[in-house]
Amino acid sequence: MKTILCYGDSNTWGYNPLNAERYPREVRWTGVLARDLGSDYYVIEEGLNGRTTVWDDPIEGYKNGKEYLIPCLETHRPLDLVVLMLGTNDLKMRFSLSAYDIAQGVGVLVDIIQKSAAGPSGNAPQVLLIAPPPVARLSEFAEMFEGAAEKSRRLAQHYQMIAAQYGCAFLDAGSVIVSSDVDGIHFDPPEHHKLGLAVARRVRELLG
Repeated sequence: MKTILCYGDSNTWGYNPLNAERYPREVRWTGVLARDLGSDYYVIEEGLNGRTTVWDDPIEGYKNGKEYLIPCLETHRPLDLVVLMLGTNDLKMRFSLSAYDIAQGVGVLVDIIQKSAAGPSGNAPQVLLIAPPPVARLSEFAEMFEGAAEKSRRLAQHYQMIAAQYGCAFLDAGSVIVSSDVDGIHFDPPEHHKLGLAVARRVRELLG
């Protein structure tokens, strides 16, 4: 059995933009992924609302993806693959980051995974880096994410360069799905479904 860790933020957790509650497991893209891959794969969901790549959140706290990554890898090893989708929360106005800096942050996480011994036989797991889709029309989060829409459209190109730099697999989620028009950031159920299937295709390519 192959073990896959999905490390992400509220869109991996399954945040429903209509009511701020959590989608059922079968609706979340990770659940779609697990169902489509079948019994030969074990999918671990590691989504945290507000998680950043490497930045401490001065308001919400405990959101730094770098700080929890090594304990998470050690908890769940051996891992065959880590699916990494972070960066949307780095677009918050409070961080004042460029798309380039956000990609550099996610590159730090890829490097940590690749230097770990969390894979089979003490080797490193493979990495599938996913660039989150661009931010859509913002509503309740408009001030928090002021200026995020334009920067978010540049994430994919920078993430692809990071993937090339570190020699890991890459998926541009924006080529598959769109963010919800309800709040501009999270995913509607049909988009979760499409993303789950797209990730499953990439997983099969990587793990056979």
